[in-house]
Amino acid sequence: MTAHEMDSTGLAARLRDATTPEHQYTETRGFITRLMGGELDLAAYVAYLAQYAYVYRALEARDLQPGDPALLSDPALPRFGAICSDLEHLGAAAWEASHPALPATQEYVAHLEAIAAADIPRYLAHHYTRYLGDLSGGQAIARLVARHYGATEDQLAFYRFEKIDSPVRFKRAYREQLDALDFDEDQEAALIAEAKGAFVFNGAIFDALGATVAAAR
Repeated sequence: MTAHEMDSTGLAARLRDATTPEHQYTETRGFITRLMGGELDLAAYVAYLAQYAYVYRALEARDLQPGDPALLSDPALPRFGAICSDLEHLGAAAWEASHPALPATQEYVAHLEAIAAADIPRYLAHHYTRYLGDLSGGQAIARLVARHYGATEDQLAFYRFEKIDSPVRFKRAYREQLDALDFDEDQEAALIAEAKGAFVFNGAIFDALGATVAAAR
């Protein structure tokens, strides 16, 4: 089987195709489109980043398990430290005090914390949606936040994967690792269902942030 065939018929492609509606739902929420369109301000971006600090802290708190696929232990991916650095440079070092977790964020965090450490398919779903998103649309977010709101390099470390030379090659290798997983039908179904849910959780955070921004104006 060629690399092209693997890409078009494997687990990664099935996961991408199955989650396309939820992905589109998430990326078209009012808050994120307004933020990326330059209609808000740097404070709104700080509020956004602070909510995701809670999410990444929970995501990255899981201990590695025997039998984990290698992609789950890749040292190039964790983002929580970079988020904290960005928030400090954005004047929000005490982000937990200045930006308490919104109810939607609390729900997402509680869901992540409730996933059993040994439940690789469900954990992988969130790993996939977050990190591949950061390496894809996240790069556009960094450029737009810099362009519209004057964010500096020190404030955008979250989107710089210092240990990844080529995001394109890295994402290709990640998807190849997905295709190589020996998941049975139940595990694949769990992965896909959880990834769909992950996008919904993120959409709910965007909606909550939109309501918060509207209330502050």
